[in-house]
Amino acid sequence: MDAMEFFRQSAGQWRSQRTTHHLAFRRAENGDSSIFVEALEKTDPRVVEICTMHAVDPATAIGGAYVSWQGSMDWDREAEGHSGTTVFALVPDDASGRSGQLLRERGYAEIVPVIGRFELDDNNNLNLITDYETMSAVEQFWFMGPNLRLRASTVTRFGGLSTAAFCAEIRQTEAVAADEPLHVDQLYSSLGW
Repeated sequence: MDAMEFFRQSAGQWRSQRTTHHLAFRRAENGDSSIFVEALEKTDPRVVEICTMHAVDPATAIGGAYVSWQGSMDWDREAEGHSGTTVFALVPDDASGRSGQLLRERGYAEIVPVIGRFELDDNNNLNLITDYETMSAVEQFWFMGPNLRLRASTVTRFGGLSTAAFCAEIRQTEAVAADEPLHVDQLYSSLGW
């Protein structure tokens, strides 16, 4: 598997339930969101544009992804929500496509264009590592089944761990409506149990 295959497996509509631990406050916050992922081929104009934005030759990219999300967290104020879109482009280190540069239109921890790293580990988990001016973020994604993807992330600010988050993401199918609460049996079903 290469990183583009991971993005292809991630394509679709997902329902995400998230717990974020704010370590400085010793408190946890829950939230949920709807996430849409579209795998992009290397010739897609959005991949070419993000490469050009970062002064990287578009011919070196193997593809990328378009991601949009809409969500909310427990501590949100009224009418406050979490929504946005971003584009990724993958520029591999070698022909295996398992590691390389991750060109981002919008970062995970800061809303600025940034270049990070992607790596697939020995278990085909996708790791995204991004260093910003004042912080760094590490995200790991892995599949428990074709319709259940898990995600863990940490954000380190000024040399200290600030937040850690864990998400369970279920691919939306006809059997799981986007506006219904998730139940344990839906998790089992997404695993094929």
